[in-house]
Amino acid sequence: MKKKGRKGILALLVAAGTMMLGACAIMSQSKFGRHPEGEHLAFAEKSPHYVEGEFKNLTPTPMFTDDSTVVSVLLKSLFTSKERPVPKGPVPSAKTDLHALSRDKDVVIWLGHSSYYMQLGGKCILIDPVLSPYASPFSFTNRAFEESNVYSPEDIPDIDYLLISHDHWDHLDYETVMALKPRVKRVITGLGVGSHLDYWGYPKHKIREADWYTALELEDGMRIHILPARHFSGRGLTRNKTLWVSFALESPGRRIYFSGDTGYGPHLAEIGNRFDGFDLAILENGQYDKRWATIHMMPEETAQAAVELKAKALLPAHSGKFSISYHAWDDPFIRIAKASEDKPYRLLTPVIGDRVDLEDETQLFPYWWEGME
Repeated sequence: MKKKGRKGILALLVAAGTMMLGACAIMSQSKFGRHPEGEHLAFAEKSPHYVEGEFKNLTPTPMFTDDSTVVSVLLKSLFTSKERPVPKGPVPSAKTDLHALSRDKDVVIWLGHSSYYMQLGGKCILIDPVLSPYASPFSFTNRAFEESNVYSPEDIPDIDYLLISHDHWDHLDYETVMALKPRVKRVITGLGVGSHLDYWGYPKHKIREADWYTALELEDGMRIHILPARHFSGRGLTRNKTLWVSFALESPGRRIYFSGDTGYGPHLAEIGNRFDGFDLAILENGQYDKRWATIHMMPEETAQAAVELKAKALLPAHSGKFSISYHAWDDPFIRIAKASEDKPYRLLTPVIGDRVDLEDETQLFPYWWEGME
């Protein structure tokens, strides 16, 4: 082999090695969390949904529904412009003072994307809080829309139950959960996800991991059910070592369903029949694409899911703050409003921070996205 050829190969090997070392250094940061090990792994391995070293969906769920691959999707995201990915102006908000809310009021406050503050049965509940201005391991990607990140950890009261549906970056935010750590009494999540929180210093006695179809009997007649979703998990290159879940919350007077991230599937009608309906369903409605149609619902599927869940009211989630997919930023709102026109539920469309009063079964909100570009 000629000397120039050997030098070229050596240079390529050095470059590849440098890139690998750099990737390892990035992935070793605390915010990437830790795969289940020890008792976290032991619990996971006992699950009937943990097969050959990873969790499986109840129904076959390919990551892509065409010939796309992770590489092709990443390349498109780098070299293809999105259609109106962000609003031209600031996102409207109302910023309710959460500390001033009376504990005896059952309310839900949308914090943006899939993050919710809830008071139910006298308990303060926080779901999938992402209060950082980005939903990514890197601050320059997946930036929040202008003025959509209106709440900070300091705005959140002490939390009785922190619910985490899965460990993706736009649902489990390292900076947020670290800031809230002293004020969280208990964490409820799917199998394996507790390994991240344990690694980040959350006391083991505060973390409760559970499998699908587990009912947790809590204080004051509160019951939280860990239920299936149709999705996947992982904070790095390795997938499905932790479980993705949905939640049903029951107080003595109310039932609420939170879907987490999910594709449409038979689990939704089954849950609706199991609980004989919900006062409110908070359902995923954003970041969809025909190429990954099994892991996120189209808005029309979200509307059908609300019917199958026998929901009295629908509160759409997973949009309005980050642009992670290729659809226009307001497409989820436009389509869910149209799909809901002939449905038996109320469509709730508050701005970020506005108060949904669960005792008011006539409450409605304007379509705030109309007139925005």
